Amino acid sequence: IGYNGLSTQEEGVLKNKKRTKEAGAMTMDARKQRVLQAIVALYGLEGEPVGSSVLANYFDMAVSSATLRNEMAALTKLGLLEQPHTSAGRVPSAKGYRYYLDHLLTDDQPLDRVTRARVDAVFASLDHEPEKLAQGAAKALAAISGCTAAVSTPCAEDLCIAHYEVVQVGRSAAAVLAVTTAGYVRTRVARVRTGLSRENAAALAALLNRNLTFVAPVDLSPRLLAELCSQISPELVPVISAAAAILQDSTQPHVYLGGEQYLLDWPQLDGKVGDILTLLNDEEQAAHIIAPPAERSESVLLGEDLEPQIPGLCIVSDRYLVGGGLWGSIALIGPTRMPFQKLMPLLHTFADQLGEGMSGKRKDTPQAAAPRRTVIYKEDLE
Repeated sequence: IGYNGLSTQEEGVLKNKKRTKEAGAMTMDARKQRVLQAIVALYGLEGEPVGSSVLANYFDMAVSSATLRNEMAALTKLGLLEQPHTSAGRVPSAKGYRYYLDHLLTDDQPLDRVTRARVDAVFASLDHEPEKLAQGAAKALAAISGCTAAVSTPCAEDLCIAHYEVVQVGRSAAAVLAVTTAGYVRTRVARVRTGLSRENAAALAALLNRNLTFVAPVDLSPRLLAELCSQISPELVPVISAAAAILQDSTQPHVYLGGEQYLLDWPQLDGKVGDILTLLNDEEQAAHIIAPPAERSESVLLGEDLEPQIPGLCIVSDRYLVGGGLWGSIALIGPTRMPFQKLMPLLHTFADQLGEGMSGKRKDTPQAAAPRRTVIYKEDLE
């Protein structure tokens, strides 16, 4: 494999999708690849720079320390390794992790039986109402992986509202409940100063179901809203506004987080947790970041790919499919030294289970998933 097309830290992503060889490019032969793989694994395990003697032990002394030092020096020259201190060993650079993720990480390691049984038990116990399922899955994935997890609810461009209900909550408030075509419930509370009788609630629900069900958000015009408001007393207009807000929001996925506290466990993320949480708590931005690019089921995003950059951060995302054009995302958020070989099968299993749970399907026997690993490019982030 020719080493070319790997990004600079400034751009943080692969430039050349075909990754063809360029004249004069230094070759990444099999030994360099194994050395890089070993350093990624050892640094992920210990969190300490890897020296040639540790590397020699890893290879059972099959390669001399001198040869390994030469290979490490070559990888450093390529920009795939870094030397934190003059006397220290090497650690993977952002380019090194990108090369490892794009070329060397394999998807053929199955999830062990104990963890698989634990995941099956988790999903058997979760409420399969879509939003509760997404929230529960995020917490469960975080607990099992030891990383922060994020799950977005299913979305599609043609998602709309299938049914409305209006109920009184308190003396001067009404709750508008809407069931989307994806099967999950959205709620908004509207203030009604005069209160809401049972008859008024039923009449409002009927009005909304006649006019705002199976309507695309883009078709919700001011003229339509004005027409609906003209059919009710002014005190009840906030109920129509609440229903319209739910409809406008129906195509936007909700993002649920789990295990935010695990960000504090990684020295690589010291001083960056606040920036990461700010990023993840912006629901619209978080949904965009954890969503794999179109026609790709998985993506690996490094902190150097973000603007502003958050060096040391890694977001591994997978897409789950619900059917009918609906899909959502599930992601693990942690440092670049997270144990990818262990976590990728877990992420894939959760994605499969989420898709089955959201669509109401269950498999009696797990099936091996096709490899999903992809490369993410700068144009996909824009």
